[in-house]
This record gives sequence, C-alpha cells and structure tokens, in this order.
Amino acid sequence: MFESNHTLAIVMAGGVGSRLAPLTRDRAKPAVPFGGQYRIIDFTLSNCLHSKLRQILVLTQYKSHSTQTHLRDAWSMFHSEMGEYIHAVPPQMRTGDSWYVGTADALYQNIDLIRRSNAQKVIVLSGDHVYRMDYRKILQQHDASLADLTVACMEVSLDDAKSFGVMDVDEELRVRDFCEKPSNPPSVPGNPDQALASMGIYVFSADVLIDVLTADHRDERSTHDFGNDLLPKLIRTHRVFGYRFGTDNGSNNFRYWRDVGTIDAYFEANMDLLSHAPPLDLHSDRWPIRKYERPAAPSRICMDAFGLAGEVTNSILSNGVIVCGGVVEHSILSPGVHVGSAAEVQHSVLLDGVKVGDGCVIRNCIIDKNVIVPDGETIGEDPFKDGTRFTISPKGVVVVPKDYVFEQPSRSRNGERKEMHGRHPRSFQGKPRFLNSHASGQS
Repeated sequence: MFESNHTLAIVMAGGVGSRLAPLTRDRAKPAVPFGGQYRIIDFTLSNCLHSKLRQILVLTQYKSHSTQTHLRDAWSMFHSEMGEYIHAVPPQMRTGDSWYVGTADALYQNIDLIRRSNAQKVIVLSGDHVYRMDYRKILQQHDASLADLTVACMEVSLDDAKSFGVMDVDEELRVRDFCEKPSNPPSVPGNPDQALASMGIYVFSADVLIDVLTADHRDERSTHDFGNDLLPKLIRTHRVFGYRFGTDNGSNNFRYWRDVGTIDAYFEANMDLLSHAPPLDLHSDRWPIRKYERPAAPSRICMDAFGLAGEVTNSILSNGVIVCGGVVEHSILSPGVHVGSAAEVQHSVLLDGVKVGDGCVIRNCIIDKNVIVPDGETIGEDPFKDGTRFTISPKGVVVVPKDYVFEQPSRSRNGERKEMHGRHPRSFQGKPRFLNSHASGQS
C-alpha cells in the first residue's frame, strides 16, 4: 500500500530554457506563465498535491527569483508541524565549488537532504512539463514489481520517438535498453507502430538512489546526467521497469503531456486549451491546478467612449482583463491585460499587464509582461518588419519580450493620431464568430 509520508518528491526547476527565449530571459522555464493565470511548474506541483505527496524539494538554479517568489505566493500551504514542506533549494555547494552540472549532480549535491528525509522512495520530476498525472499509480507499480527504478513512459509513434529517449522493454515492461533519440526506435511489445518515450519522471528506491549518485560522483568520465549516465548503467545492474502513462485512467485529461521547451511547443500547448474539447481541460473539477490568485477585479468586456462594444470569441480571460471596444478571438489573456478600442487580437497569448492600444492588430503573437503596444501598431502581419524587432519561431509565432518599449507612433501634421487601418474591427477577414468565450479567475 502506497504511503505518501514514505516518498520524497524532488522537482528539477533550474534549467536555463534557452530554446524558450526570450520568455526565459528573466526567469527559469518552470516560472514562465501559462494558460492565463498559471506558471508551468504549477502542473507538476498540483500533481504532487493531488497525489498526497507533501514532502517536496524544488531544486532551483538559473534566474530563480521568479520561481522562489511564486512558490512563496502560491504554495505556502503545507503544515510543517505535520511533517509537510515545499522547499526551494538553490545550489549550496556542499560537495564542491561548482553549480549543478547535470541532473544527477543536482541530486548528489543534496544527498544529505535525501538521507535526512528518511524516505523509502524518491520520485524525481521535471518542473517544466504540462500534464496531469496521479503519481500514486507509478509508485504502486514500483512497489509491486520490486523495482529499483521505474521510469514513466508514454506511447508515441515511431516517427515521433526519434526526438525522445526511448525505452526497449519486454512483455513485463522491464527495461532492456535505453536509446537517446534513436534513428530506428524499438517498438512496444504487441504494438509495432508505437514506441515508449521517457517522460523524465523517475521513481527510485531511496537506498539505490543514494548508492548510484555516490558512484556517479566518483566517476570522472560521467557527465552526471540521468539519461546519458545513470539510466544505461542501472539497466545492466538493477531492476528497471517502465510505466505506461495514461493507460490506467479513462479521462483524456490524464493522457495529455507536453514538453513546452520551445516557443512553438509552448504556443501550441496554450492553443490546445482553446479546443472545443481541450485535451487538458483547466475547468475540470476532478483535478484542479493550483495557482496564485492575483487580487484583481473580474474581467470586463465593455463599450468604448464612442459606443463600440467589445467582443470576445473562444478565448480565456483572466482576472482584471478589460476589452474595451476591441475584438479578441482565439486568444489567452493573462491578468491585467487591456485591449483598446477597435483593436484586433487574434490567435495570441498576452501575458500579465500587456496594454494593447486603440486600433492595433495583433496576430499569432506571444507578448510578454508589461508591454505597452502603442495605438495603431501591427504585429504578426509583416514578417520582415517583425523580424527586425522581435524573435520569430520556426512556425511563425512572433514573441515580444518583457518590458519592450516601442518607438513613438507617428503623428499627422495637426498633431492628431493618424487613422489606423481602413477596416471595420468586427471582421477577421470574414470569418464567422462563435460566442463561446470563457472567463477564468472568478468564483
């Protein structure tokens, strides 16, 4: 029988996240906002909460202030007198004079915390994936199979498997081999079209973890990485099993997993939330995702001073959003976003405090925090112009960095703002409108 007080959860949250730049210019990847009112790390921590895991270490490193502030504001809800805790643990150089140099080294530098926890099992998690998962299932399988290490895996097509670390397993799911981004991935027994890709979720028996971390630290040839070093060695010497994610729960919400480590993956995962039947439904009461509740007024859709009504279609609105005479379609607006008169926002993600001026056109964009888009500005329609100012992803998503300052808008001779865009703001190129907007952040 699984008992949560015998398991220590360690969340790896110190990655640089360079492929997600410029969103990671001022924050670590786990602290990047997602889905309007969440941070990416909220999904892993909510999984811990619902899985009855109440002893959690969050290993931070790169630009950790945002992560630590969020842990304080959103996750200060554990009871230390009951043995519960969630601690941010930056590199403390207890074992040397270096920062964390790999996933295994990060754990080794905190090996005393693992020992002092008296945990029987350690589950190692990533803080930068978006998914729902009941960790009790993999912990139960770990015990039932008498495993030393259990690795969570998901079934993917053989073509997609070429981008993952892939497990070669037998009929009992015991791992025979591990291949990093193989050109010819091994298939799942009984399913020749699918492969088992590692999700970066590991359950160790605590004594085994301590032993292998110590041995790896002494190995001068090691890169101190789970996938490159620990996993291949353990397969040869210990009982290592795979765990199939999403096969023991009937809900599609528990089959969705996304690594949002690139701009395109991050943008697509946000857009997934706007599907007719979202593969990850944030409105599900069964497994709510905990977040920081910003003290802000409810969202508002209103008329401007000239009587032009705001319109919102198939979008997520967070606390404090105001759409005043503008049009928002298939977009996610974070807390405090303001969309001005005759502005058009389509297929975009706007983070906290973004102000979109009157008459603006915003398409296929991610706009980071606190950006003020001046009246009449256009983003997402001219790739050449956008490319001289902003990052553009391989799939054409324009990213405006945090606190970006635009040049002053041009003025006509009489000092008035020039007329912006000769089209009515109610027509997104003639596309039909569906009045099924969603408002989040309200009781």
